[in-house]
Amino acid sequence: MAHIHLVSDAEATGLLRRLFDEAIARAGRVFGIVRLMSPNPPVLEASMAMYRAVMFGPSPLSRAQREMLAVVVSATNGCFY
Repeated sequence: MAHIHLVSDAEATGLLRRLFDEAIARAGRVFGIVRLMSPNPPVLEASMAMYRAVMFGPSPLSRAQREMLAVVVSATNGCFY
């Protein structure tokens, strides 16, 4: 079984510390999907930029519709949303 070292809040420095702080400010904690990318902070930063563009950028879909699509895709993929 593969193992990925997840960086703890206490271990985070530099770019990762900033991204963790932003996650905590946004959601009150660092969610698992964010922590999963912690070994590669530039990838985490790019992923968060894409998330913000998709969920908050200009779109013909409302914010509620975008969230609903995210929930349906997660459920279809067997993910806990």
